[in-house]
Amino acid sequence: MFRCMRTTLTLDPDVAALAERMRRARGQSLKAIVNEALRNGLRAMAAPSGPPAPYRTPAVDLGRCRLGTVDDIADVLAATEGEEFR
Repeated sequence: MFRCMRTTLTLDPDVAALAERMRRARGQSLKAIVNEALRNGLRAMAAPSGPPAPYRTPAVDLGRCRLGTVDDIADVLAATEGEEFR
């Protein structure tokens, strides 16, 4: 079993700022914040990650087609805009 280990860490400025904000907000020591962050982060990194769930587009009923054909773009645009020049 491991005992407490004393070491020196060099934190990037953004990480140090986040740790300091968290320390002040929680009123805990930097040691407690770093240990909790490492614990959570290492657990997440060690957890097996399976393939992401496939995205499914929900189907919706749009009703029947109001045009006889959509092959004639000018006719489709005219019908969409309410023009009747057929």
